[in-house]
Amino acid sequence: MNRPTIPLLDVVQENAPLREELLEALTRVVDSGRFLHGEDVRALEGEIAQVAGARHAVSCASGSDALLLSLMALGIGPGDEVIVPSFTFFATASCVARLGARIVFADIDPTTFQIDPASVARLLGPRTRAVIPVHLFGRPAPVDELQRLIGERSIAVIEDAAQSIGAVHGGRPVGGIGAVGCFSFYPTKNLGGMGDGGMLTTSDESLAERLRLLAAHGMKPRYYHSVVGINSRLDSFQAAVLRVKLHHLASWNEARRERAQRYLAWFAEAGAGESIVLPHADAPGDLSVWNQFTIRVPGGRRDALKAHLAEQGIGSEVYYPVPLHCQECFRDADVVVPALPATEAAAGEVLSLPVSPCLTESDQRRVVDAVVEFDRGAASRPAATGGFRGRRAG
Repeated sequence: MNRPTIPLLDVVQENAPLREELLEALTRVVDSGRFLHGEDVRALEGEIAQVAGARHAVSCASGSDALLLSLMALGIGPGDEVIVPSFTFFATASCVARLGARIVFADIDPTTFQIDPASVARLLGPRTRAVIPVHLFGRPAPVDELQRLIGERSIAVIEDAAQSIGAVHGGRPVGGIGAVGCFSFYPTKNLGGMGDGGMLTTSDESLAERLRLLAAHGMKPRYYHSVVGINSRLDSFQAAVLRVKLHHLASWNEARRERAQRYLAWFAEAGAGESIVLPHADAPGDLSVWNQFTIRVPGGRRDALKAHLAEQGIGSEVYYPVPLHCQECFRDADVVVPALPATEAAAGEVLSLPVSPCLTESDQRRVVDAVVEFDRGAASRPAATGGFRGRRAG
C-alpha cells in the first residue's frame, strides 16, 4: 500500500475546517454589492494595524505592490540607491528597478539567512535612501540593528514582512518597527487569502495618507489627481476571507512553532547533523512564525536529499535557487553587486521542509526519519559537484 503524500503546502486542508464560515463571509459580500471599498476592507485594515503594532494600515492588491508603493511614497527614484538582500523573492528588488533607482545588493548572515548589518554598513553611501530587510521564512530580520547603524541619516527602513505576519522582533511586532511594513496575503502565507492581496503599515499619518493616495491613482477627491499613482486595491472578497482567517492566525502560528520545535528536538535526538544544518534558535525578544522550516545541506547533496524525500512521498522546496544578483533581468540593470559569498552558498544548500499547522506528528516523524536516513547514508555517498552556479549581474 502506498503511503499518503506529505505536501510541502496544503492550502486545501488548512482551509477545510473554515469552509462554511468562509462561504458565509463571501455570501455577505455578494449580497452587499460592495465588491470594492467595502466594510470588510476598512475593518481588516484596522485589524492588521493592531497585529503590526502600527497606527495605520493601507490595503493594496499584493505584497509586491506594497513594496512598490512604499518606495513611491518616499519619493525614491533615479539617482537614489536602495539596499536589499539578494537572497529573497524577486519583488524585494524589482520595485527598486521599476522606479529607476539603483539596486544595491547586500549579503546575508549565513546562520539566520537575514540581511547582514555588516554588509549593509559597507554599502551605505550618500545616495542611500532606503534599506529593505526581509523577515525571511517567517523569522525576524535585524531591524533594530539596522536602525542603530543608520542613526540620524535620512534613510528609511522598509520591512518586507510578506512571510512573517505575527512575528516579533525585539519585543515588537514586525511591520511596525520601520518606516513602513509590507505584507502579502498570497494563499501560501501564514495569513493567506484566495488570491492576491497586500497591506502596508505605518505609524506616520502623513505617510499613510500618501500611500492611500498613491494606491488610488493619486486621486482625491474623485477625478482630481494630484500625483501619478497606480491602481492597487484589495477587493472585498479577499478582505472578508482574511478577516475570517485572521481569528485563527495566532493559533496557526503557535502550531507552526510547535512543529518547528518538534523538528529541532527530534533531529537532535536522532543525532542528525552529518549532512544537514538546522535553523538557529530565536534571539531573546524575537518570535518566529515559521512560514518555512529551512535546513542547509552542505557538500553539494541538497538536490539528492530533495530527490530522496520525493521518493518517500514528502514534499520539499528550494527557496531560493538563484540569487537576485544572478538573475538575467539584472545583467544590464543599474545594480551594485559586491562579493556575496553567504548568499551564493545558501542558494546551493537550502531546502524547506513541511511545517504546516495541519502537519500531524506521524507525518512529521516520517519527514524526520527520511532526512535522518539520508543523513546517515551521506558519508558513504560521494559528494556531488553541483550546488549553486550562477552568473552575476553587471
